[in-house]
Amino acid sequence: MKLKTGAIAFIFMLLSAISALAQTATIKGSVKDANGGMPGLAVQLKDSETGRKYNLKTDKKGEFFSIGVSPGKYDVDVSKDGKVVYTTKFQVSLNLDVNQLDIDLTPAPAAAAGQEAAPAAPPSGQQPAQQRKLTEEEKKQIEETNKKNAEIQKENAKIGNLNTQIKEAQADMNAKNYDAAVQVMQQAAEADNNQHDQVYGIYGDALLGAKKYPEAIDAYNKAIQVGATQTRPNAKQMQASYYNNLGQAYARTNKIPESIDAYNKAAEQDPTRASQFYYNEGAVLTNTGKTDDANTAFTKAIQADPNHAEAYYQRAINSLQKATVDKQGKMIAPPGTADDFNKYLELQPTGPYADGAKQMLETLGAKISTGYKSTKK
Repeated sequence: MKLKTGAIAFIFMLLSAISALAQTATIKGSVKDANGGMPGLAVQLKDSETGRKYNLKTDKKGEFFSIGVSPGKYDVDVSKDGKVVYTTKFQVSLNLDVNQLDIDLTPAPAAAAGQEAAPAAPPSGQQPAQQRKLTEEEKKQIEETNKKNAEIQKENAKIGNLNTQIKEAQADMNAKNYDAAVQVMQQAAEADNNQHDQVYGIYGDALLGAKKYPEAIDAYNKAIQVGATQTRPNAKQMQASYYNNLGQAYARTNKIPESIDAYNKAAEQDPTRASQFYYNEGAVLTNTGKTDDANTAFTKAIQADPNHAEAYYQRAINSLQKATVDKQGKMIAPPGTADDFNKYLELQPTGPYADGAKQMLETLGAKISTGYKSTKK
């Protein structure tokens, strides 16, 4: 006969939300020449120690911007049509709300043939010659420059406030004060005007913690939509995190197909963490009674990481639901079940499921083939 479903209790741990802006900084800048801002230029920041690169592009105003930049010393290249036209060095600091990098490509004026050098400063006590009056065009340029600087200062203040809000929300979430974090990030999202995927990702984390699952789904989908256009080095890793947490939010609202699709997309975006994403998928499927599909997901987790101990244990637990009892009262488990329990003990001999794995092996009459040590005192 078959064992009753639910006869064995077990716990699943889903991958926690990943903080998008931990230990990173914000950088803002511009590239201009004598005619003003230069749009469409490639700006590359390369960490002089790690070689990590951030590839940015100037907008129609000749400006560029990025949050999530690791602090450090950078070599900066500005390219036009694939050709480097300017290089410099820049220090990105965590201590600044915004790291400002403005680049002027206006060529230095060359002295014409026969032109005299600029006169020296007048002797002490003499008044300099009267300066000429500014032309109307020069006055207009100064006015435009002052206006632009005012706009930059306003944007810097906005970015600084955004970073402050993010830090406040993360502190609230660390203290499990999720409702307060939701309020802060809602204000941040409204002020940000759909520019930064990290804002919506953290907003989703706060909503998920506050158990506001439909709103969390909307926030993570917005983060995915905005993040799809990003070209920074960790863009795919961030997308994977959004999909992973979206999968959890969908599962909480019993939208299982959508949840599974989100976990699969997370694995596609970041194969280095595919094992954890497939494990989370298996957890959702197990909790909804789809143990065969769950074991397929746990198998994928093991294929992605052969050392994922919990995946072996949970696959073995699910397999036990197909166990039978013979006429002598001996439990007969599906092939591979005992191997999975032993593999878990091999990888985590003192892990949280070690005692349970040993007990199940004894129940099956199987040999414990590893150096198991009981966690019980």
